[in-house]
Amino acid sequence: MFEKEYDVIVVGAGHAGSEAAAAAANMGSKTLLITMNLQNIGQMSCNPAMGGIAKGQIVREIDAMGGYSGIISDRTAIQFKMLNKSKGPAMWSPRVQSDRMRFSEMWRLMLERTPNLDFYQEMVSGILVENNKIVGVKTSLGLTVRARTVILTNGTFLNGLIHIGEKQLGGGRAGEKAATGITADLVNLGFDSGRMKTGTPPRVDGRSLDFSKMIPQPGDEDPEKFSFSDETKPLTNQRSCHMSHTSSVVHELLKEGFDRSPMFNGAIQSVGPRYCPSIEDKINRFADKDRHQLFVEPEGWDTVEYYVNGFSTSLPEDVQFKALKECDGFQNVKFFRPGYAIEYDYFPPTQLKHTLETKLVDGLYFAGQINGTTGYEEAASQGLMAGINASLKIQEKEPLILKRNEAYIGVLIDDLITKGTEEPYRMFTSRAEYRTLLRQDNADLRLTPKAFDIGLASEKRMRRMEEKQKDSKALVEFFKETSVAPEVANPILMKKDSAEVSQSDKMFKMFKRPEIDMKDMRKIPDVEAYIQEQKLDSEVLQQAEIQIKYSGYIEKEKNNADKLNRLEGIKIPENFDYSKLKSLSFEAREKLKEIRPATVSQASRISGVSPNDISVMLVYMGR
Repeated sequence: MFEKEYDVIVVGAGHAGSEAAAAAANMGSKTLLITMNLQNIGQMSCNPAMGGIAKGQIVREIDAMGGYSGIISDRTAIQFKMLNKSKGPAMWSPRVQSDRMRFSEMWRLMLERTPNLDFYQEMVSGILVENNKIVGVKTSLGLTVRARTVILTNGTFLNGLIHIGEKQLGGGRAGEKAATGITADLVNLGFDSGRMKTGTPPRVDGRSLDFSKMIPQPGDEDPEKFSFSDETKPLTNQRSCHMSHTSSVVHELLKEGFDRSPMFNGAIQSVGPRYCPSIEDKINRFADKDRHQLFVEPEGWDTVEYYVNGFSTSLPEDVQFKALKECDGFQNVKFFRPGYAIEYDYFPPTQLKHTLETKLVDGLYFAGQINGTTGYEEAASQGLMAGINASLKIQEKEPLILKRNEAYIGVLIDDLITKGTEEPYRMFTSRAEYRTLLRQDNADLRLTPKAFDIGLASEKRMRRMEEKQKDSKALVEFFKETSVAPEVANPILMKKDSAEVSQSDKMFKMFKRPEIDMKDMRKIPDVEAYIQEQKLDSEVLQQAEIQIKYSGYIEKEKNNADKLNRLEGIKIPENFDYSKLKSLSFEAREKLKEIRPATVSQASRISGVSPNDISVMLVYMGR
């Protein structure tokens, strides 16, 4: 039934698995995607949205590298918002509401159009390892499929257990069975495993809601899009979300079910996502707050199903129903399905290399929630990198490892490998020390050349990126070299309560003022004439404006990053004996032995390794 041997087998077809399969196949590797249900490829298991704070930057990075998440998000979006627009551009984060059914369908269709990619529907029940090297997988029907590399992207399916009140159901997602066998195989090979928890809110019938009692949450007036390519267009029509609130009455009704809550009666012992707590966790932890926001999100263009964001819960279904009825606009609510919590196996990511290959088994890669992350975007980016590195390994080429100053994806993977995680890891802009460099607007400038070099980003993508870079640089130079007379500048400055000028000066100086933006500069006839003559698009204008406004901050961060990269260049041999360094602290020695960092820079980020320990290492490496 199968090829004699695949280059890459990807197990699981969620966001991580789909990106992994696409990347490996597009780089020329003969790839097999095995999943328990081919109807659910790229399924949005939780909320029908992509992007958000820091997550939007990740989607743009995936797109810049030739991944599919950005294109699919654009093609299936029903609303677009650029979050944090009131803050500096390092914080701007794109987000879309998606059509859940079309999102999954589009993933399936895009993967089917990808050359070198085969599909098979069945549960993988184990892995095949010979001499500490992966050689394939075995399925629940007893089939064996051989491969040179295997990427595990099992999501919440490894020994998944669903909780609704005191009821427990085996499953990886509502209506789908759990995956068994893989955890046991990995533990027998010497891997450490743990349990994590996540949750989801009720889905409700929009026909039973009174939206007049809620606050409308429309999309942006002038929506942008995720993909840097010209394959997608911004939305011209959008669906609105709505906002409601809980109340002290709702909280009292929810508390009545606490004795039957698996969160509080000991049935759930694993750790859930700190930054996306369940409603019972919120009212328990924030007892001083008498209400919490609920975002009522449509599941698609045409469906009447709605997602109640902010009401994630594992309370008994009767308690969920009684409490939700007391929220504004929900008095006559009808449930499509109740909320639930799910526990699943994960493997602490300190057991991986920066390529996402396991340290114990050659050719075996982990991506997504198996590594302790939460969120579609975090999973998709890991899948992309695992697919890339599995393919590069087969081609016997150098791996692609993104540094912390090059991508949010680099921050994510470095955090996981170096620090590990004991709770579901979620990306935030605050996790990136170089966020002024890692903006959503310049992801293509940062990453498309790297992806082009390894054969993933197309030549068309590369040319488009180079054009944007050339045009924005030329526009910055135009502002630096062209003067503006006081009679032209002052009317614009007056309107913005900005100090007037008495003599001609370079436009660059005027543009640097915080209160002056590109719209103001375009009121200068010479500027508008240049933009029209050069046919510059909004991406180029935005890029030039950011480069002018934030040039000082960008330069400072680049210098800091260069200092870090000097330590990044000091490699630590793979089998380095830390017991030789008698001056290391006991804790540092133990942590370094366990994590085995690849560079001195990575060692410096390990919790428990002090600057003094790094000095000792640098002296030794210098010798």
